[in-house]
Amino acid sequence: MPRIFDNIELDLLPALGQTLLVSERADFCVGYFNLRGWKQIDSHVERWPGGAAQQCRLLVGMQRLPQDELRQAYSLLPKEDQVSNQAVIRLKRRLAKEFQDQLTFGAPTDEDESGLRRLAAQLKTGKLVVKLFLRHMLHAKLYLCFRADANNPITGFLGSSNLTLAGLSHQGELNVDVLDHDATEKLARWFDDRWNDRWCVDITKDLIEVIDESWARTDVLPPFLIYVKMAYHLAEEARAGLSEFTIPTDMRGILLEFQSAAVRIAARHLQKRGGVILGDVVGLGKTLMATTLARVFQDPPHSLETLILCPKNLVGMWEDYAHRYRLIAKVVSTTQAQNILPDLRRFRVVIIDESHNLRNREGRRWAAIRDYVSRNASKCILVSATPYNKAYLDLANQIRLFLEPEDVVGIRPEEYLRRDCDARVDEFTRKHQCPVNCLSAFEKSMYADDWRELMRLFMVRRTRSFVERNYSFTQCPSCATVLRATDEKCPNCERAKAKEDRRFLILEGGTRFHFPRQRIRAHIRLLR
Repeated sequence: MPRIFDNIELDLLPALGQTLLVSERADFCVGYFNLRGWKQIDSHVERWPGGAAQQCRLLVGMQRLPQDELRQAYSLLPKEDQVSNQAVIRLKRRLAKEFQDQLTFGAPTDEDESGLRRLAAQLKTGKLVVKLFLRHMLHAKLYLCFRADANNPITGFLGSSNLTLAGLSHQGELNVDVLDHDATEKLARWFDDRWNDRWCVDITKDLIEVIDESWARTDVLPPFLIYVKMAYHLAEEARAGLSEFTIPTDMRGILLEFQSAAVRIAARHLQKRGGVILGDVVGLGKTLMATTLARVFQDPPHSLETLILCPKNLVGMWEDYAHRYRLIAKVVSTTQAQNILPDLRRFRVVIIDESHNLRNREGRRWAAIRDYVSRNASKCILVSATPYNKAYLDLANQIRLFLEPEDVVGIRPEEYLRRDCDARVDEFTRKHQCPVNCLSAFEKSMYADDWRELMRLFMVRRTRSFVERNYSFTQCPSCATVLRATDEKCPNCERAKAKEDRRFLILEGGTRFHFPRQRIRAHIRLLR
């Protein structure tokens, strides 16, 4: 009678390992292969010298997601029975991407790293060969172990377990061992037929490349590449905004380059999280940027109208901006919010100027604005040069105008977790009774690093020195060519840029605005 391995009463992994210990080679056919799960059996394969008849041959069958299978079953298009060379290339790339994604799940450990390096070494030395079966969808799970034994030359395990840690020992499966000579010979021929099929392609080199380009690679990366990688991911939000959103045509000649970049980055925050803080320092044009941002969401495909809440003395200025830049908007004084907002029709975008005045969420004005934003699911554009006054809760209270305290923000207060909760999530949850990745969790932290990370998701803020360093222009002292401040030398005369150059912005119409230089005067007090 065959043994039944269900990973409940009897695990498949120990039996497979014991069989491999007395085997000379093996053939595996699985629907899914987990790179980090290979370390469960790699020690048994490591004993074999590699090469033909002394290696493990692994056949991976392509699988469709359940929704893809349903779509294919009910499709009116003719079924694709033939595989083209282009399809082979496409499927190989897709599988390589899936293997790359596997290595991004969870935090890597030293055990994972050493296991992946052993896997790469076995692939390179021929101890393991991996092929991808592409003729049709293949869901079979078969493990064949071969040894020089006249009585029991082949031992097979047949069932539902994939080559993963969960499939071999954790989750409920159903497998049986196959010892009958005739049955094991037929299973071996079945495997060979598919292994030698024309549309069974070798992906061994692809797997080696995936591992050698991952965090498990053996050679040490130069620090500069690590820096570039970190900068690339930290700039993900900015890159997405710059590529996904465009400035309205009639405003492109009005905004300066740094203002245009801020609007598109802010649009990304506004679209993804429902709110953004424009926090540039005084004098960089936040009013114009907020108007342009509202125009971005007023134009198709969004077509959203705007409500502007501002101090009473700024009502006239905002009405002028709305008229000048064709913004469909209603301007309301913040002091009138309690009286007007309860009966006001729906505006899907709300600009709140001088939002730092709403840092107290106990006030009635704050409650009236929060209620309006919530009832109408409005997107919020907060404008303030000083969003942070005395405490970090000033920022949290402004964000709460459009975000619920329990809403997930996607990051955690890591510094608070490390210092006050011993880096334990369960300790934080027990102490504060809230998820660790929500706004309320950050309100428990008084560490600047945590708030800087949070504001990276909700705020666009630049200083004058940042704008001067990255977006200004200068003039070549030799040939008077206008250069960017980031240029090292003049492209015309090849002369290096002067260290004490006078930097400027080019305004509408070509007018130059020179950054003022602060002069410190030394006062000498004569003591008698």
